[in-house]
Amino acid sequence: MSLIDTSVFIVDDDELVRELLGALITSVGLKVESFSSAQMFLDTFTQPNIPCCLVSDIRMPGLSGLDLQDQLLERGFSIPIIFISGYGTVPISVRAMKSGAIDFLQKPFENQELLDIIHRSLDKNKQEQSTTNELNKIRKRLKNLTKREQEVLNLVLNGTLNKQIAITLHMSESTVKTHRRHIMQKMEIGSLAELVRTIEKVKADTYSLPSKDIGKL
Repeated sequence: MSLIDTSVFIVDDDELVRELLGALITSVGLKVESFSSAQMFLDTFTQPNIPCCLVSDIRMPGLSGLDLQDQLLERGFSIPIIFISGYGTVPISVRAMKSGAIDFLQKPFENQELLDIIHRSLDKNKQEQSTTNELNKIRKRLKNLTKREQEVLNLVLNGTLNKQIAITLHMSESTVKTHRRHIMQKMEIGSLAELVRTIEKVKADTYSLPSKDIGKL
């Protein structure tokens, strides 16, 4: 990954540590932004549209690294976190990892070890963003369906035949076929199998279709 398509954030109250980490990370072509406190980071952070990760100290004045992690989760931000500390304990590292931290490094650590974890974190975040973007596109297309198209879609996904759909919704079979065609066009999908796979992706992400009949899916 290059300087222009990633962001690595550093949060540490020690200026020398920020400078050393910043120099190390930029030396491999990655963009770095540094913050002297967790609160300063929270006050300015917005989720970027590029792969990113956070390298944070655990013990800091004010909000700790763990407090920062909790705040990010509460605000709905999705960013891989790598914790570093010279005073880490097993309970602290376990709590951090259970809350989704990528890794916990005890000082002193090898530079290459940190860089390897950063690259792994950026790859993970890139995949997560790609998945999120794909799901958002699907959701937008689903919202463009009319109420009747949503009803037809639910029945189609349940394996209901056109003739049965027509009876259930009190319409002609040709009208059902027209709705199905419109659904496929709006969803930008070419086959029933692809439609089913697409909806399954959304269901796996716990998103609900904008239809009162979602419970039938």
